[in-house]
Amino acid sequence: MAKRKRSSSTEKKLKDGIGQGFGVDYKPWITIQDVPSLGRSTRLKGIKVPRQYEFLSDLERNYFYLLEYSDSVIDIREQYPLLPVAETIVIADELGIKHPTNPKTGEPVEMTTDFLVTINKNGQSQHLARTLKYKDELMDERVLEKFEIERIYWERNEVDWGIVTDLEIPKTVAHNIAFVREYFDIFSIEGFDECTQLDIEDMSIYFLHSLLEQQKSVKQIGKEIERDFCLLKGCGLSLFKHLVISKVIEMDMNNKLDVNHIIKIEAVRKDFSEKVKAI
Repeated sequence: MAKRKRSSSTEKKLKDGIGQGFGVDYKPWITIQDVPSLGRSTRLKGIKVPRQYEFLSDLERNYFYLLEYSDSVIDIREQYPLLPVAETIVIADELGIKHPTNPKTGEPVEMTTDFLVTINKNGQSQHLARTLKYKDELMDERVLEKFEIERIYWERNEVDWGIVTDLEIPKTVAHNIAFVREYFDIFSIEGFDECTQLDIEDMSIYFLHSLLEQQKSVKQIGKEIERDFCLLKGCGLSLFKHLVISKVIEMDMNNKLDVNHIIKIEAVRKDFSEKVKAI
């Protein structure tokens, strides 16, 4: 097959570093601006890797929550391009499948995988390519054809590839993470902007001691924290959410986090647990 010339749009993206890089330097191949018709798109600022992420569906966003919360995940690259496009064209030809094309020009377009995830496995970095789809859409023959091109592309690049459906993403866990993730940077929350790290630590130890020793709801303990430390209304719950998302405390995330009830704490991070015991 003759070498295919890159389109001007592809050349520009590559020149701008799109679809390349790692960590904060990565830029997704497709952004929300590229698909304005999608109504469930979301932009989020990352915690583990502090850059803007682009998600084209609720499913992608919820899966991202789980990935970012996982201790084994090092990096997450969304809308990752399968380049060069000549490779996927060859695969499509071998399979006898029509390659995705631009509906206006009829020219082959670059395919993407929803997530390229880098994990730490036994001290070694490993890449995982994951495509997301709602279960009902897997009945579409054309969808499966495109997935087969993806599968073979990643197989030839020696990267583990798989499909993740909505049935494999626990909504309660995703919702719990969404409930607390904005509180990771506690100093950006109103009422804590003038606090020192030592202040936060002292309040956290007090909060943890109350959670472990008192049979009270999180909301009740939060109000006590606000009273004893002269904090603004709502700061008690903000501190609790910070402790959850920063993994100072661990609980069963499969159960809805309801601050109006007593929440069972399964573990406290070692650097805090020793100080809590000393009270």
